[in-house]
Amino acid sequence: MSPAPDGPADTGAGRRSDEELQELFVGDLVPHNAPLTLAEYDPGWPRLFAREARRIRSALGGTALRIEHVGSTSVPGLAAKPIIDILLVVPDSADEPSYLPALESARYRLRIREPGWLEHRLFKGPDTDINLHVFGAGTAEIDRMLRFRDWLRVTGTDRDLYLRVKRDLAGRTWRHVQHYADAKTAVIQEIMDRADAERRPQ
Repeated sequence: MSPAPDGPADTGAGRRSDEELQELFVGDLVPHNAPLTLAEYDPGWPRLFAREARRIRSALGGTALRIEHVGSTSVPGLAAKPIIDILLVVPDSADEPSYLPALESARYRLRIREPGWLEHRLFKGPDTDINLHVFGAGTAEIDRMLRFRDWLRVTGTDRDLYLRVKRDLAGRTWRHVQHYADAKTAVIQEIMDRADAERRPQ
C-alpha cells in the first residue's frame, strides 16, 4: 500500500482514517487493535516464495514479466511478520482483465486497489499467508523495492537499524497493520538515502 506522506509514528498524527483505508480495500476493513508479532528469520521462507512464484507463473504465463521475493522475509537474518511479500510485474497493472481473472482462477484474492498510487494492486494467497504486490512495467517502485531488499542483504548496520525500529514499532498497539507500515516510512527513507548515495558516482 502507498506510504503515508510523513511516515507517522504511533501518535496518531498523519494516520489514515478507517474511511480512507476502506476506500482502498476490496471487502471489509477489519481493525487490528493490537501489537504485531515478529518471527525470527525462517530459512523456509524462500521455499514458500518459490512455490508461490511457480503457481503465479503457471497462472499468468508471459503476462508475469517478473516475480521477486521482497520485504523482510526476503532478507536472511531479519525478523519479520511471517507474511511472504511478492513483487509481480505485469505490462499494465491498471489493465485488470489481463491478469485478475487468471489469478482469481488460481484462488488469489484481490484485497487492495490503489489507482491513485502507481496503480498498485495487492492480492492474498490461496493458502500461504502472502502479500502479492502488482505493479506495471517501468514503475519506479519496482526498483525501489528491489534496491531496499538488496541493500539490507549486504549492509548489516542498516539491517540492524531497521530491525530495531521494527521491534519497537511492532510492540505498540495499532488500529490497522497499515498504520504500522506507514510508521516505518521514515527509517526506510533514511536507509534508501544511504543506498542511493552509494550508487551515485563519486
